[in-house]
Amino acid sequence: MNVLAISDGRAGNVRQARALADALTGGEAPHLRIDTAAPWHWLAPRRLPGAVRGFGHDFAAVLRDPPAIVVGCGRQAALATRVLRDAGTRTVQILDPRIDPRHWDCVVVPEHDRLRGDNVLTMLGSLNPIDDRWLDDVRAHHPRPQAWGDGGLRTILLGGPTSAAPMAIDTVATHVRMLANEVMSEGDHLAICTSPRTPRDWIPGLREAIADTHASLWTGEHDGPNPYPMLLAHAERIVCTPDSVNMLSEACATTASVEWLPFTAQGRIAAFLESLQARERARPLDSTQATNRIPLRETARIAAEVSLRLRALR
Repeated sequence: MNVLAISDGRAGNVRQARALADALTGGEAPHLRIDTAAPWHWLAPRRLPGAVRGFGHDFAAVLRDPPAIVVGCGRQAALATRVLRDAGTRTVQILDPRIDPRHWDCVVVPEHDRLRGDNVLTMLGSLNPIDDRWLDDVRAHHPRPQAWGDGGLRTILLGGPTSAAPMAIDTVATHVRMLANEVMSEGDHLAICTSPRTPRDWIPGLREAIADTHASLWTGEHDGPNPYPMLLAHAERIVCTPDSVNMLSEACATTASVEWLPFTAQGRIAAFLESLQARERARPLDSTQATNRIPLRETARIAAEVSLRLRALR
């Protein structure tokens, strides 16, 4: 199947577009990063005259030989997929485009968003490539480092404060210290991984929190290769900050138990956390609620539904 993924290059948008495009093809679909020129950039996905010229030479080449299906993620991609639909391509748009969904064949949104419609599919969380094959591949190519020891692996995945999930480093460090001591007393290893969203001024507090413990901390390439895929593949317990739907969705796509640091979240992220807790897939760190390890695999489900809907349009 001829499928193209399109995004603006932002990591979260790339990951979702590629995940769904790959799931539709059963392999690795090509990805096109677009840089939308003004004035189309400002109003996307609303159309202005000449929108076909707004994405550069690579997109123009795609228009000369349009794919059968295009999967876009993000507002800029939404305009590009609209243009491709006029060229005969079936279009799938991920995330709310903020205009009527009738401009695409399928629109895929998180269930905590309000958008609904006859061609709108809802998912819990976000799309990602993590499935059994992905996890097995990581384990095969990246076995556990000897430095992690022979015990169980626990991990903390850190994002950063947002308006919907405010967090202070003092409280984060307190939780990190508590978990580091707990894990060390059990003879296991705690691996902590920051992200590009983690404030740099958190790093000293994090290092102090794990002083005199066996925990490891990754804060950037100077600490070695990013262990994030290995942590997802090898950890038995994952604790996340509650700021990122993508990070929590990927943690829940594994077979590890999942918790989030007990900060108060608001709005859509709060609704997402409530859904995870209602399914008993994840819980706050300070909760005694039972959880399961049934992987959250929305990408495969959404890909199957998209395929059915697109076939019905032929």
